[in-house]
Amino acid sequence: MSALHNQLLLNGYTNTPPTDEKLIIEWMTKLVSDIDMKIIQGPYASYVTKEGNRGLTAIVMIETSHIALHVWDEDEPGKIQFDLYTCSDLPLEKVIKNLENNLGLFNYDYIVIERNEGFTITNGTKFHLAEGKWSM
Repeated sequence: MSALHNQLLLNGYTNTPPTDEKLIIEWMTKLVSDIDMKIIQGPYASYVTKEGNRGLTAIVMIETSHIALHVWDEDEPGKIQFDLYTCSDLPLEKVIKNLENNLGLFNYDYIVIERNEGFTITNGTKFHLAEGKWSM
């Protein structure tokens, strides 16, 4: 059986952007465990203070690829961008619930791309809190 190649790309917002490197490393470690994946390096996190690009970046290498998180906190609400690439099953609902519950994710768009041969969009949607509904 050939490996799967699934990538989740997500953009959204938070009213509580994380700024603590240690806490986000702990969160990312738990996320990897919660979605039944295995860490091979990291996680690593750094807070960037450059005006116009201020916020937290975190990455972790997993046995099946990587997870990256970028948070910008200069504007209200803060902006979240999240990327999970895996050569295994992608537990989409579990990942999104984790982001909602732990990072306060709301009003987000996401796309899932199957990259085994070319690029195939297998899932994508938007959730807008103000409207309280999903759309394609």
